Amino acid sequence: MSGCEARDAKKLVRSPSGLRMVPEHRSARSPFGLDEPPWVPDKECPRCMQCDTKFDFITRKHHCRRCGKCFCDKCCSKKVPLPRMCFVDPVRQCAECALISQKETEFYDKQLKVLMNGATFFVTLGTSDKSELMVCRLSNNQRYLVLDGDSHYEIEIIQISTVQILTEGFTPGGGNTRAIGMVLQYKVPGSEELMQMKFTASEDFSCNKKLSATWLAAMHKVSKGGKTYRRL
Repeated sequence: MSGCEARDAKKLVRSPSGLRMVPEHRSARSPFGLDEPPWVPDKECPRCMQCDTKFDFITRKHHCRRCGKCFCDKCCSKKVPLPRMCFVDPVRQCAECALISQKETEFYDKQLKVLMNGATFFVTLGTSDKSELMVCRLSNNQRYLVLDGDSHYEIEIIQISTVQILTEGFTPGGGNTRAIGMVLQYKVPGSEELMQMKFTASEDFSCNKKLSATWLAAMHKVSKGGKTYRRL
């Protein structure tokens, strides 16, 4: 376990929205997480905020766990997983929020798992002409990019400013490309200076190349979805 994962203990809490498994320490929260929204008070929503149906003894109001707005059962009937808020079970969401959460499922079920499993790259710091073979992975708490070799680095995800994926195989006719590396820039906490790292996939084994390409593709999705997935 790396130093950045030493405070990963979690606790089960019950909120008005449902059971959540959250980090014991607020500083250990995932940068991809979301805070629970404040619920629109019952007295302020006499009608469904989607279809305008009036609430009564038959038509009951429900709160969407993602946006906190009031809806009738018809407009808020879906129960969808919401890992960004650490819910243990699927929770009730309005149609619009449910669609967003369903689209994020692939990110959580695939991309994050690939990144946490890690891959091997030659890593070059700044303008150095020397590189080091390192295993790169996303920490279990999703807060750090951890690099292990003869050296050890931990880069906080929220400090990464740019991710450029390096590819090869492009043809003038528009053929397929494959990811062979990346260049990322990040800030060192307490400094405004930008640092740079270059990652190059190892050519030693074909299986390593495939794993590295998959890892880079996942990293690319994280960087493309930065505004959606990260609280910067």
